[in-house]
Amino acid sequence: MVTSREVPLGGPRAMTVRRTLPQRARSLVGAWCFADHYGPDDVVRTGGMDVPPHPHTGLQTVSWLFTGEIEHRDSSGVHAMVRPGELNLMTGGDGVAHSEVSTRGTTTLHGVQLWVALPDQARRLPRGFAHHVPAPIRLGGATVRVLLGTLAGHTSPVAAHTPLIGAELVLDPRGELTLDVAPDFEHGVLVDVGPVLLDGTELARAELGYLPPGAGRLMLANPGDRPARVMLLGGAPFTEPVLMWWNFVGRTHEEIAGFREEWEAGSERFGAVEGYRGQVQRLPAPPMPTVRLKPRPAPPGHGDPSAWG
Repeated sequence: MVTSREVPLGGPRAMTVRRTLPQRARSLVGAWCFADHYGPDDVVRTGGMDVPPHPHTGLQTVSWLFTGEIEHRDSSGVHAMVRPGELNLMTGGDGVAHSEVSTRGTTTLHGVQLWVALPDQARRLPRGFAHHVPAPIRLGGATVRVLLGTLAGHTSPVAAHTPLIGAELVLDPRGELTLDVAPDFEHGVLVDVGPVLLDGTELARAELGYLPPGAGRLMLANPGDRPARVMLLGGAPFTEPVLMWWNFVGRTHEEIAGFREEWEAGSERFGAVEGYRGQVQRLPAPPMPTVRLKPRPAPPGHGDPSAWG
């Protein structure tokens, strides 16, 4: 399993999030390359989320809330609200900028922010945005919402550029669920409310359980007396090199350095975010590290059916 680490989210009103991907123990689950889990936060006490306009390249952002509301603005001109049970997916292939602010009516903020690395044939895509409200599906002792991909015969209409699955699973008290899954996928189970048993291994809140390719079945159980909730993330192992630094996903040190220079220069690659009302109108990039950036290697056991991450 992968345990989370607490990190501040960027911006002058930084809130703390629990990050499970990427970490030294595991960089990717399929093309899922980033997972932040936050809340439930009392917005009056913490100040909520206020992330000024910032850039992205080479990825798609997947925003999913359990409680609260976030206002999204991006350089495609999209102004949208992120609400519980509604998928907001932004494509930042060749370059995009966006801001994220919890709304005034939000008292409790709770959700996940996920990134999907784009493969070479898609990572220069123009900016894009998709919104989808997945219907709840009853399966065994759980309610399932499919964000991306196909699960138990239900397919999301939102396009993915690598074979993926992303879903929210809410297990009934003492509930159990056995899922048939793609045997060529690796899977991660991120626990929001637990504990949860993944194939008999107990996972606590904010832990990510990993299953390598090879198994065609995944078993979840809730040993508790209240509902448990997890995010299921999976996909075919992503074999292309992935270099992540700050908000960029690229392939080489020079490419990342070029993205940073363009952002700092106000390049049209990223465009402008209109309507953000914060004091800092654009988040400055940190200095480049003094060492050369290298793509993340596949961790030990990547693709080995006998290994746990």
